[in-house]
Amino acid sequence: MSGRGDFFALVVAQTFSISGTRLSVIAIPWLVLSITGDPVLTGLVVFAEMAPYVLAKALGGPLIDRVGPRRVSVLGDFFGLFAVGAIPLLAAFDLLSVPLLFPLVALVGLLQGPADAAKHALVPLVARRGKLPLERVTGVVGTIERLASTVGAGAAGALVALVGPAMALSFNAVTLGFAAAILLLGVRPGTREIPEATEPKPETSYGSELKEGFAFLRGDVVLVGIAVMVAVTNLLDQAYAAVLVPVWAQNSGRGAETLGLVFAVMSGFSVLGAMVATALGEKMPRLPVYVGAFMIISLPRFAVFAFDAPLMGILATLALAGFASGFLNPIISAVILERIPEKLIGRVSSLVTASAWAFMPFGGIFGGALIAGLGLSAAFFVAGVCYLAMTLMPLVFKGFRGFSERPLEAGRARAI
Repeated sequence: MSGRGDFFALVVAQTFSISGTRLSVIAIPWLVLSITGDPVLTGLVVFAEMAPYVLAKALGGPLIDRVGPRRVSVLGDFFGLFAVGAIPLLAAFDLLSVPLLFPLVALVGLLQGPADAAKHALVPLVARRGKLPLERVTGVVGTIERLASTVGAGAAGALVALVGPAMALSFNAVTLGFAAAILLLGVRPGTREIPEATEPKPETSYGSELKEGFAFLRGDVVLVGIAVMVAVTNLLDQAYAAVLVPVWAQNSGRGAETLGLVFAVMSGFSVLGAMVATALGEKMPRLPVYVGAFMIISLPRFAVFAFDAPLMGILATLALAGFASGFLNPIISAVILERIPEKLIGRVSSLVTASAWAFMPFGGIFGGALIAGLGLSAAFFVAGVCYLAMTLMPLVFKGFRGFSERPLEAGRARAI
C-alpha cells in the first residue's frame, strides 16, 4: 500500500470515530436530562466520562511510543465498541439507570483517551509516508474532523428524536468498530520511518519516559501557552455543549432535533473554514489568524443564547463562529507536531492534548453550577465573557511570539 493509502485510511478512520463521538456528546447529556431533568447531575455524568479520558490520554503517551500509535488506536476503538454498546443493550432490557451509567461512560473515556491521542500521533508518520507537507495533512484532518462533527451532530438530533438517546448510542458503537477495522487494515504497521540508532539504548522505565515528556513540554513556552489557553476555552466549550445548550433546548421546548441542528450548523460551516485553511496552508500568518478566529468564536456565540435571539439569528451567528473555528485545529496541530522530536512524539503530543483537555471534565459541572447559581441566561453571558478574556492571552504573554517558528522543520527534512 502506498504512503497516500496510509493517509487516506487515517482520514476515513477519523471520520467514523469523530462522527460517533459527536453523537455521544449530544445523546449522553440528553439521556441524563430526560431521566432526571437535573443539569448538575448531567454535568457529573459528563465529568465521569471526561476525567478518565484526560487522565488516560496524559498517561498513555509512553505506551504509544513503545507499541506504536496504530496498535493503541485499534485496540482502544475496538474495546470502546463494547463499552459504548453496553448502554443501548442495557436500555433495551430496561436495566439502564443513572448510577450504572457512571462506570460505563468512565470506561468509554478510559479507552478513547489513548485511542484519540494515538490517532494524533499518527499524523506526522502518514505525512512522511505520503511525502505531504505537515500543514496540508493537519488541514485535511481538521476538515474531516469538522465534517464528521457535522454529520454526527445532524445524525444525533435525528436519531435521538427517532429512537431515544440510549438506543442512538448504537451508532457510536458501530463507528468505533469501523474506525478500528480501517486503521488495522489500511495503515501499515510501524511507528517510525526514521532509522533507529544502531547502538543499544539503555532500558528506561515507563515513569522515566513520562517524566521526559513532561520535561520537554515544560521547557517549550509555546506549547505551554497553547495548552493553557485551550484548556480554559475547552472548559467553557464543554459547559456550552454538554449542559448550557441542551438545557436551553429542553427549556424552550425545541427538542433534540433543534439541539442537533444548532451543533450541525456550527460544525458545517467549520468545514468551510478548515477547507480554506487547508488551501492556504503555509501562507497563513499563524498568530493573527489564531487570535482572530478565537475572538470571533468567543462572546457572540454565547450572547445570542443569553439574550434569547431568534433561532435564525442564533444559527447565523453560529455559522460565522463555525467558519472561524475551522482555522484553529490545522494551525494548532501543525505547531504542536513541528515542535516535538520524533522519538518523543507519542508522550509529548499526548501530554499537550491532555493538558488542553484537563479542565474539560469540569465543564459540565461548571455549566450546571452556573445555571443553578445564576440562571440560564446569565450563565451563557458569564461563560462568554470569560471566553473572550482568554482570547486576549496571546496578545499579553510574550511566549506566543514563537508561535510561527518551525524549530524542527530543517531536522525533519534531513531525516526523511
